[in-house]
Amino acid sequence: MTAARRIIEGEGEEALTMRRLASTLGLQAPSLYKHFATKRALEAAVIDQALLEFGSRLHAAVAAPGRLGAVRSLLAAYRAAALAHPALYRLVTVGPLPREDLTPGLEDWAGEPFFSATGDPWLAQALFSFAHGMVILELDDRFPAGSDLDRTWKAGAAAFSR
Repeated sequence: MTAARRIIEGEGEEALTMRRLASTLGLQAPSLYKHFATKRALEAAVIDQALLEFGSRLHAAVAAPGRLGAVRSLLAAYRAAALAHPALYRLVTVGPLPREDLTPGLEDWAGEPFFSATGDPWLAQALFSFAHGMVILELDDRFPAGSDLDRTWKAGAAAFSR
């Protein structure tokens, strides 16, 4: 798992193959299939681990928001986690999610802080959409030069805190 994650984080999801992972570990590819039946199963295990890590950061941010308040604290933690691990973030949030291969309830648990911060399921979904859209645009360098993204994040937090 650690080696698979290093490949993903260093070179992106497309660089992870069973053959590449086996080579990194000094194994033959068939040996990996004793642990993961398919590449999809391996990716699902990495996604599980990432959801647990990201979710833990978000739960902590909402549980002890300090003077920032729950929404702003949540958004700061979300942004920091995504920017620190962009390839892993993309694996978890871009494209189809193999929900049937994930630990039951983990996705909901990882997203719970959005509801905790807002108290409303629809507002929580809108807040997640704002956070995800902001992160993806930031990762893809899609904001105009000179954009003050810290200020944009603060404006979003203020809008969702009303």
